[in-house]
Amino acid sequence: MASESDLHDHHTGVRSAYKHVVRRNPYEPEFQQAVLEVLDNLSPALTRHPEYDDQRILQRLCEPERQVMFRVPWRDDNGNVHVNRGFRVQFNSALGPYKGGLRFHPSVNLGVIKFLGFEQIFKNALTGMSIGGAKGGSDFDPKGRSDNEIERFCQSFMTELHQHLGEHTDVPAGDIGVGAREIGYMFGQYRRLANRWEAGVMTGKGLDWGGSRVRTEATGYGTVLFTQRMLERNGKDLDGRRVVVSGAGNVALYSIERAQQLGANVVACSDSNGYVVDDKGLDLDLLKQVKEVERAGIDVYAERRGQSAHYVRGAGVWEVPCDVALPSATQNELDAKAARTLIDNGVIAVAEGANMPTTPEATSLLRRAGVLFGPGKAANAGGVATSVLEMRQNARRTSWSFDHAEQELAETMAGIHDRCEEAAERYGCPGDYVLGANVAGFERVGNAMLAQGLV
Repeated sequence: MASESDLHDHHTGVRSAYKHVVRRNPYEPEFQQAVLEVLDNLSPALTRHPEYDDQRILQRLCEPERQVMFRVPWRDDNGNVHVNRGFRVQFNSALGPYKGGLRFHPSVNLGVIKFLGFEQIFKNALTGMSIGGAKGGSDFDPKGRSDNEIERFCQSFMTELHQHLGEHTDVPAGDIGVGAREIGYMFGQYRRLANRWEAGVMTGKGLDWGGSRVRTEATGYGTVLFTQRMLERNGKDLDGRRVVVSGAGNVALYSIERAQQLGANVVACSDSNGYVVDDKGLDLDLLKQVKEVERAGIDVYAERRGQSAHYVRGAGVWEVPCDVALPSATQNELDAKAARTLIDNGVIAVAEGANMPTTPEATSLLRRAGVLFGPGKAANAGGVATSVLEMRQNARRTSWSFDHAEQELAETMAGIHDRCEEAAERYGCPGDYVLGANVAGFERVGNAMLAQGLV
């Protein structure tokens, strides 16, 4: 668990804010860790702008504007009643309506949702768009459930949540366990309850009824685009680089796709049981068939691929030597031991495709070793950025081509990178994307909060 002793930042406002968070959220380690990672980089901004401290911007940022927790009763195909918990944490709306995904996974609890919502504040701010930060979800596990069971659950979930949503209030999207199917069921229930077609109330919709092209690919594509821009600023690129990706879900698959398009040799990916290494480079078509169509494990990929691929059960993918590492599975998957292995094997860049996948100790090791490090709030912001593009299309009752949407994504990721780079340079830490992302996001939200008074 994170503690005050982990703070490198000695500003009294920072320490006071962190003590406040720990005291009021004692059993939420993920939330404490997310707060620690941000606050640990804010001393320069607070020193330069004492008005942030005077108006207690840190303390206000760390306290959600609203937390909603509710029961979700639903009936399975055998007629048995189940009761899950639903959550929506509307963290900060200084920049615009709340925006953030819904996660359906057994690990979901209030602390996890608060960590994700807190990260979302800064991620959304870095896009330069007018959106606030939120997150939600449930401890419901969609794995092994029928379409009818998932539909009933989603309808029950939305029956409670709908009263807190609206295109000018809070606009959820998908996250782990929530794809186009679940968004469809929830949107249908919202439409039934609200008695209006409010396309802008949810993003991640199907292309035939208000969705945006590139939304499926956006988080993975954006992570790779951010990585490429980091490398380019240091006279390098992805062409010919050996890349390892953790995970085999949506973010991982489309990170692999975009990296391959840019000439990288992506040699490994993983799932919850182990990892696969393919000396010829991953066959993306086969991998998508196994993971997206058959929903099988990546051991099946190795069996079908032939002699070039082998599956390693029960081990971490970071033991595979690489130039670029893209952690794209879940929080705290890349620890200090893995970071040392990556450094010893010559890694030059790490970019977070998932939310907080690198532990604080690992992040510190990588930064000290001079590894280019793209924090998740910057590197994986492509998903939420494209969600806002979907909102724009909905507002205009129009749709864009894939090429146009992809160009918009590329420009947004370049802007995110450059905001981080500029902030790091402005505060005397060139190349430190962690500090740059935290300071740039904090300044934008903090200035909006100051301008709007005590709201």
